[in-house]
Amino acid sequence: MTVFLKNNLLVFFLYLVLLIMAFSLILNYDKVIVHIYLNQFVGNAALNFFFYYITYLGDGLIAPFILILIVLYNVRLGLYATFSFLSATLFSQILKRFFFDDAHRPFYVFQWIRPYPIHYVEGVEKYIHNSFPSGHATQVFSIFMCLAFVSKKSGMKFLFFVLAVSTAISRVYLSQHWLTDITVGSLIGMFFSLLFYYLVIGRDTLKKLNTPLTGLKKT
Repeated sequence: MTVFLKNNLLVFFLYLVLLIMAFSLILNYDKVIVHIYLNQFVGNAALNFFFYYITYLGDGLIAPFILILIVLYNVRLGLYATFSFLSATLFSQILKRFFFDDAHRPFYVFQWIRPYPIHYVEGVEKYIHNSFPSGHATQVFSIFMCLAFVSKKSGMKFLFFVLAVSTAISRVYLSQHWLTDITVGSLIGMFFSLLFYYLVIGRDTLKKLNTPLTGLKKT
């Protein structure tokens, strides 16, 4: 475990910094005020393009294709990421559908509860309910943190972390979620990626599957 923490110190440090920043806003300001403040950055053509497309990395329809690619690269890593993804997604959906089914999304709030001229990115479908937690943030963290944890190069760890964070941020940028939604979603994804790292990688489980799919021996 000490080696694991040392190898991923940069990722944990950056994530902790972002969590402190997020919670400082969440605990001190109303979520609507926070969203209005963050929404002022929406409108730049390059940012609109970037966040419009990167958000798909956390889409539940895209995730299976990402997981298949990981399995093709390394079966055990693919199973690790799949276990993390399925568990995190299930937990997130239970919260979303049964405990926080009355949580409204920004569009609904700014349209009918607290009217305000929010900036939206053209072409983005606007959802209105089941806001908490963010499924995209949950799913992208549950997969990409698995990749970050097993990567041996610091540059790759940083890349996977940035992709996860950027995807989560895109949900606020596109006014699909509140900052609270993506923060908790990232925590759920992070938790399950850590849990299954311990169960699959840390305990050296499924060692025979630590190979590309084409490298599996036929019996």
